[in-house]
Amino acid sequence: MHRNGKLPLPPSGLYCEGLMNSKDCQEAFESLLRFAENRTSSLFETAYRPMAKEAAEPVKELFTDISLYILGAETTVESAVLRFFDSLFPLVYSRLINPGITDLSEDYTECLRLTRQDINPFGQYSKNMVTELSKSLWASRMLSQALSLGIEVINTTEHAAVSRECSRALVKMQYCPHCQGLTLIRPCVGYCLNVMRGCLASVAELDAQWKQFILTLESLTNEVAASQELEMALSGIWSSINEAILHAQLNGPQLSATVDKVCGQPKQQEGNLSSASIVPVKEVTGTQTFVMAHTSLNNKRREFISYMKRSRTFYASIAERLCDGDLVMRDSSTCWNGEDVVERLGISAGKIPLV
Repeated sequence: MHRNGKLPLPPSGLYCEGLMNSKDCQEAFESLLRFAENRTSSLFETAYRPMAKEAAEPVKELFTDISLYILGAETTVESAVLRFFDSLFPLVYSRLINPGITDLSEDYTECLRLTRQDINPFGQYSKNMVTELSKSLWASRMLSQALSLGIEVINTTEHAAVSRECSRALVKMQYCPHCQGLTLIRPCVGYCLNVMRGCLASVAELDAQWKQFILTLESLTNEVAASQELEMALSGIWSSINEAILHAQLNGPQLSATVDKVCGQPKQQEGNLSSASIVPVKEVTGTQTFVMAHTSLNNKRREFISYMKRSRTFYASIAERLCDGDLVMRDSSTCWNGEDVVERLGISAGKIPLV
């Protein structure tokens, strides 16, 4: 017992192992996210080279925002996706629809960004992307936040405040044999359990809530794993972006007419430069990499669920774990029962008062 009157509790080894495994899950998710980002970057490099270099930063920001959302940042999938398309439209308009534009000033670019919100150049594809990602990322975000809550609970209950009666019982259990010169005798297991259960009665009351919390973690993990929506949504981002760009190109003349009215006509190169041709895009390669990342993530999820199930009894078994270490005598035939040295007869059924 510490001098501040608090009893240090043993950490939840299984929950901590589960947290370590959840970090592995996070690493597997990050691998999947990097794959999706690389796949999207490859789309611009192979199909939309005139804007590939300038599109690199918006692509990076999109996937950074998705990662931060999963980790619980104060942002939304909708804001991340729409911010990406706000940045994308000036590039599509000036590099694909009107490739002759030479004066892409900050004011004109900002006008294009604001105009995108009104004329919706990407049709339903941007909204569909928001819907698909929001649905698939929600459970992963909730799981991440739940894990953080579990850490807070463990840290908050790391030390249990003890009453005066409990302090007296702990001193009696650990040091009274010393008064009789029995410095090597330690408490009996049953005696230790009775004292600890009395001291930790308030902490043990958390057992029901903790078990429900673990069940919630299992449910969220199973929901994420079973649907596979997360993997499919991330791997399909490049396709959604491609469809959105194609839609804008097909409606290029109408978009140009509207933009000219709102933002004016920018300077263009002399000559008749036609808009970039629409080229069908084949599926970006990397299927094997995706399958490996997907398999790794599923394996880590199964391991994580196993750790969580085994940590359900964390608060119910604190007394047992405290009395399972060096506190009691396990390799001797005698022990201290609170009154005298006795032969070890297993766990005592009677409860010794905390006096």
